[in-house]
Amino acid sequence: MALVLTEEQTLLRDSARGLIGEKAPVAHMRKLRDDKDVTGFSRDLWRTFAEMGFCGLLIPEDHGGSNLGFVEAGVVMEEIGRTLMPSPFFSTAVLGASALSRGGSGAQRKEFLPKIADGSLIATLAVDEGAKHRPVKTRMQAVRSGNGFRLNGAKALVVDGHVADLLIVAARTSGAPGERDGLTLFLVNPKSRGVAIERTTMVDSHNAARIEFKDVDVTSDGVLGEVDQGGALLEGILNAGRATAAAEMLGIGEEAFTRTVTYLKERKQFGKLIGEFQALQHRAAHLYTEIEITRAAVLKALQALDADYGKAGFAVAVAKARAGTTTTLAVQEALQMHGGAGMTDAFDIGLFMKRARVCQELFGDANFHADALAQSKQY
Repeated sequence: MALVLTEEQTLLRDSARGLIGEKAPVAHMRKLRDDKDVTGFSRDLWRTFAEMGFCGLLIPEDHGGSNLGFVEAGVVMEEIGRTLMPSPFFSTAVLGASALSRGGSGAQRKEFLPKIADGSLIATLAVDEGAKHRPVKTRMQAVRSGNGFRLNGAKALVVDGHVADLLIVAARTSGAPGERDGLTLFLVNPKSRGVAIERTTMVDSHNAARIEFKDVDVTSDGVLGEVDQGGALLEGILNAGRATAAAEMLGIGEEAFTRTVTYLKERKQFGKLIGEFQALQHRAAHLYTEIEITRAAVLKALQALDADYGKAGFAVAVAKARAGTTTTLAVQEALQMHGGAGMTDAFDIGLFMKRARVCQELFGDANFHADALAQSKQY
């Protein structure tokens, strides 16, 4: 398959770029941050997303969605990355929709998917428990209790966890931490007794939460997929998140590069535009090629998810690792070429570095995925 967008995907990109560029420039994120907004994103803009069909990209038509694919979701994520827009699109329209579409029962799909598509429900995935992404080391326990399960444990870096209406929680129903088998996914109402949520605004001013579960009861109807067999389902959801997070990083890196090139053409030093200095030209040219290679890797991963969801892991790992290193390079070069001014909050460029750092860690950094690739080839 050609590594280019189709005409329809290009139209979607242009539509998303127009809306996000107009309604959610970087100044939009700054205002939410400076106002200490309790929600952390614009609900009005989220409703507009739903009206334009963005929330239902990954949802079947019979549940109110458009039944498109991960390439389309990645297109929107890339535009979100360009303006650092805080939005529950990733947590809900990607992670939540993927989890319920792939693992939900008929009743679960009927109850939740239409609400995601119309923007009335925010869902998120609660998987990580420590400072690093290690899903197989899940310790949170779910023991049988009555006709369901009782959950005990804690989760960290739960994206949009403080505003979520539905938590998709990974817990261990058998086995020991480090074993791939024995994981189960649960649908948990965040207002259930025993759930304690602490908002943790991250360095990039986006939303996350720490969530504690103390004797939280979940009925058997709250099981997503099969008991003890949630590892494969979870990995698929994570891959959807990793590929679309890579698309967001691509948008971050390209926007940082574009702003830097503009600065090189405007800033004068020693009576010359700094863009005339050959050393900076070489660095800019190198970064351009890195971004274009990463663009191909990200699109390949998104296409792989659409073509064969269960076998896309290798392409996704390449894309996430590549996006992490390239975007890190892009924001570091941007900061250096902007000089001391780039370190100040008055310049937007530093905000791109902060967001890139968080996205790098989200669902595995470059080292995590490089290791996964090595293990898959038995190195």
